[in-house]
Amino acid sequence: MSDIPPSMSSLGEHYQAIVIGSRGAIGGAFVRGLQLDPRCTKVIGVSRSSVPGLDLQDESSIAQCAQLLKAHAPYALIVDATGALAMAGKGPEKRLGDLNADQLLQAFSINAVGPALVLKHFVDLMPVGAPAIYAKLSARVGSISDNRKGGWYGYRASKAALNMILQSAALECTRLRPQLVLAALQPGTVRSDLSAPFVVAQDAMDPDAAVAGLLTTLNDLSPQRGAQFVDYRGQLIAW
Repeated sequence: MSDIPPSMSSLGEHYQAIVIGSRGAIGGAFVRGLQLDPRCTKVIGVSRSSVPGLDLQDESSIAQCAQLLKAHAPYALIVDATGALAMAGKGPEKRLGDLNADQLLQAFSINAVGPALVLKHFVDLMPVGAPAIYAKLSARVGSISDNRKGGWYGYRASKAALNMILQSAALECTRLRPQLVLAALQPGTVRSDLSAPFVVAQDAMDPDAAVAGLLTTLNDLSPQRGAQFVDYRGQLIAW
């Protein structure tokens, strides 16, 4: 797999993009990859510290950010690269006995509720009669049918909830936007602050290589009824 990001030919010429979570390892790699695409005339990185900024746990900031970006719409590509594994300094729960309500609620707030509200406010910035892609980082561990090891309760459950939100939203949004691709993405194990406590750096992928694979995968997807759950190699993942 080449580390060079592809030109997003499926979106046509002169498209604009938004990357939410642009301060993270994968979000930053998406920004860099899209800046290399001659077809992309503008890529806007959004984070808590950007202007405009966005806080996943504050819907008013999400709505305000979308409203401010609306002046330059439409955006043919929106990537939501947000997410968290450790909550309040605690790693994923390995046993039922490790569960506590606050940690579970925070996992759902950041990994499912926040992204749902981002989709709610940002999908209206996308074109109606032209190709478009809305991509959200998910995780293979959010696949219910692929769960063979158990554990990681809050992270697994919040990502599974996210996947259901994306599936339902895709069924609704493609009625108005039939050329919209809505995708849940598995980036692989990438070198980042999220993965650092759980995997040594040499066993993780470079973020730019992962994103090159994800952009290639997105470029090859065709619109369909419902969301698509895919990894950086272009392989489908069972829900």
